[in-house]
Amino acid sequence: MRSIDFVIPIYNEEFALSRSVDTLHRRLELFELPEWRIVIVDNGSTDDSQVVATALAARYERVAYERLEIKGRGHALRSTWTRSDADASLYMDVDLSTDLAAVPEFVRLLDDGADLVVGSRLSGRSKTTRCFKREMLSRGYNLLIKALFRPRGFDDAQCGFKAVRLDRIRNILPLVENNHWFFDTELLLVAEAAGLDVRSVPVEWVEDMDSRVRIASTVMEDLNGLARVRRSLGHKLVELRTAGDFAS
Repeated sequence: MRSIDFVIPIYNEEFALSRSVDTLHRRLELFELPEWRIVIVDNGSTDDSQVVATALAARYERVAYERLEIKGRGHALRSTWTRSDADASLYMDVDLSTDLAAVPEFVRLLDDGADLVVGSRLSGRSKTTRCFKREMLSRGYNLLIKALFRPRGFDDAQCGFKAVRLDRIRNILPLVENNHWFFDTELLLVAEAAGLDVRSVPVEWVEDMDSRVRIASTVMEDLNGLARVRRSLGHKLVELRTAGDFAS
């Protein structure tokens, strides 16, 4: 693997962005990595995020800024993954809730042949700090995924810290319909159904008390998404195999 993008999707993050990018840039310089850059993808922020991001891109040679006039983490990832000339991409939440010490292991697994590497907050070796309500919701959601789809390579669909080999992921992106919070789950389910190599890494994770996730609406989006994928995934995979778009 010759190059990797570290992607940070944002929406109205003018106060957290500079500190997070400074921290990420400093930590990445300490690791032995392929050629890398940080890509800030702005989902149509209405605050001064664009001003902050533009200044960061001017300050650091390895920081790029892209702006979309539409909300949704899925939109951000789909856009940058489609256009990037890197070999791989690792995306993370702007709050850096996941300890960056995990980065070298994610890169190592991609080099070892993994197509998609997932951070896990639910492994027995993970260290997680978050409120009881969100812990129970997360565990319940992932138990439902396990019951419906029996995933092999992951136990935490929602951790905002995932790495992908772009050549492999681009083949299945047309199957991923959601462009918001459910994008993560749908991507994993499609990847496993398509026969891609999905692996999981225990991480240290600390809840951001200023999270922009709206729990009630996100839960409904996730449940509706699971029902849709359960109904339609098999048919879509048959179509792609027939077309020869990927090898299972």
